[in-house]
Amino acid sequence: MEKELKYIDLVEQPISMHPKKFALWLFMVTVVMIFAALTSAYIVRQAEGNWLDYDLPQVFWFTSGIVVLSSLFLHWAYISAKKDNLSQLRIGMSMAVLLGIVFLVGQWYSWVALVDRQVFFVGNPSGSFLYVFTGLHAVHLISGVIFLIIVLISSFRYKVHSQAMNTMEMATSYWHFLGGLWIYLFMFLLLNH
Repeated sequence: MEKELKYIDLVEQPISMHPKKFALWLFMVTVVMIFAALTSAYIVRQAEGNWLDYDLPQVFWFTSGIVVLSSLFLHWAYISAKKDNLSQLRIGMSMAVLLGIVFLVGQWYSWVALVDRQVFFVGNPSGSFLYVFTGLHAVHLISGVIFLIIVLISSFRYKVHSQAMNTMEMATSYWHFLGGLWIYLFMFLLLNH
């Protein structure tokens, strides 16, 4: 009888997730679908011919390292928040924000490098796709940097700590997602260029 009651308790308990986290996950799924559609369109259009060949900007290697380093700092901040080490939390968050901004500046320089190579947004679809990939990712990354800044400010107001991790968890998930998305895009471009 006791085993039966325990089983019923487990079955009847709903799976719960904070509504804002659920909304964030739905948003990330939407972003995945957008970039999956774009990369599929890239492959289809490339197969049709009339495709401009050019070297990817070397700054992509630099920005890829920056985004990984930024995620590492953010993870350190996340662990520090769970341990209520607020000074390390603030340092990690500050570095993640700073490196996110450096990433965006690096992406701007990648566009400068493309223009120097006579690769423009209009003219050939290969260049158009690259600008769309990097530009759309940059828009999402700007939103990620804003989110990180909000969490950083909250950490200075003592609103992020082991008992209040929801916003920190969401920011961390979103930032790691954006970093992973950039690595995917960069590898895709390297392999399909």
